[in-house]
Amino acid sequence: MRVGAQIEIAAPPDAVWELISDPSRYLHFMAGITRWEVADDGTRGLGARYRMLMRVGSAEIGGLIEIVESDEGRDLAWTSVTGIDQRGRWRLRERPGGRTRVELRLAYGVAGSGILGWLAEHVGAPTVRGHLRRSLQQLKRQVEHEQLRRQAAQRRSAREVSAAGPSAAGGTSNGS
Repeated sequence: MRVGAQIEIAAPPDAVWELISDPSRYLHFMAGITRWEVADDGTRGLGARYRMLMRVGSAEIGGLIEIVESDEGRDLAWTSVTGIDQRGRWRLRERPGGRTRVELRLAYGVAGSGILGWLAEHVGAPTVRGHLRRSLQQLKRQVEHEQLRRQAAQRRSAREVSAAGPSAAGGTSNGS
């Protein structure tokens, strides 16, 4: 079963990448995820492994995943090593005006389970799709909030420098 969702975020791709490339922050914005923990030596990026579980109905599904593609600022993809067969991908694309289109895709299946597996995949798809949509909405909220905080800090810093006068900004004092 393949599901996906996309959203446009009012921030550049590097601001979005900062969150999605940091697995320690996934539980802060990923809807339905009940576990996301490091399963190796803690390296990030290509080859990193994580134990991931998502609640679908009364079950938690997932398993051990490995990052198989990492194109900084653009794509991050994983595939399952153990557990439910799955492949996922974050895709970031720069848009005009300093914006980013973010796409989150997940393909999953219950290998060798016949008609009952097929039925379970289709029954669970609306829940999984909803988790992806909510995850993107929460990611958008978090990235845009951090972007606003950075901009406010820059404005505050600029005001402080201009209020302190030329000597604080690197000018010379009188009488030298």
